[in-house]
Amino acid sequence: MIEVNNISKSFHGRPILKDIRFTFETGKTNIIIGESGSGKTTLLKCMVGLNEIDQGQILYDGRSFFDLDFKGKKAIRKEIGMLFQGGALFDSKTVEENVVFPLSMFTDMSEDEKRDRANFCLQRVNLNNANKLFPSELSGGMKKRVAIARAIAVQPKYLFCDEPNSGLDPKTSIVIDNLIKEITQEYNITTIVITHDMNSVIEIGDNIMFIYKGEKWWEGNKHEILRTNNKEICDFVYATEFMKDLKEKFQ
Repeated sequence: MIEVNNISKSFHGRPILKDIRFTFETGKTNIIIGESGSGKTTLLKCMVGLNEIDQGQILYDGRSFFDLDFKGKKAIRKEIGMLFQGGALFDSKTVEENVVFPLSMFTDMSEDEKRDRANFCLQRVNLNNANKLFPSELSGGMKKRVAIARAIAVQPKYLFCDEPNSGLDPKTSIVIDNLIKEITQEYNITTIVITHDMNSVIEIGDNIMFIYKGEKWWEGNKHEILRTNNKEICDFVYATEFMKDLKEKFQ
């Protein structure tokens, strides 16, 4: 579980996050949505320690991240898996080498152990026999699955996903959504997903936070979001014809 308690953050005197409070539950897909520039990515960067906070607390299973020394923060970072927008694979490394990379950084595994772990993770994301391929030889969906395999290689307690469906077609997006959901439940991970994809929100949104102009404007689940009368979130959610049609079914 990750608790964000009254987080505020400004840049050059301009408030970006204002008193954000939310609990990201273990074994659940916790989703952050909001317009571009609303503060979603800033919040994520604060949570993993890339940005200092002006006030508040971030607790990882009761451990206050910004009250820890360097060694304590490093210990928590070892428990975090990151799925970056676009995958962020190393072009010069093979699929297997990409998955092995965090194992070399954060573990004392032997080369055989790292290879076995990489194989296990690639099999888990249905990428058997792709070990020796390079990212340039992969489709967009395959790249995302390699990135997921790399993110879970160190057996993280916390998984952060930044726009995991960016650039993917609808069918492949569903595959990635389902994979994230399955892994979250299977390994009892605290998963945080930043997305603009309302299909993802409706399919896998256990807990949802809507950020509006740097503030937590609404929270609920994938069922409640279809019934809310909150004007700002309705304007955001029902911006597409697909979501407008879906709304009519629930009225």
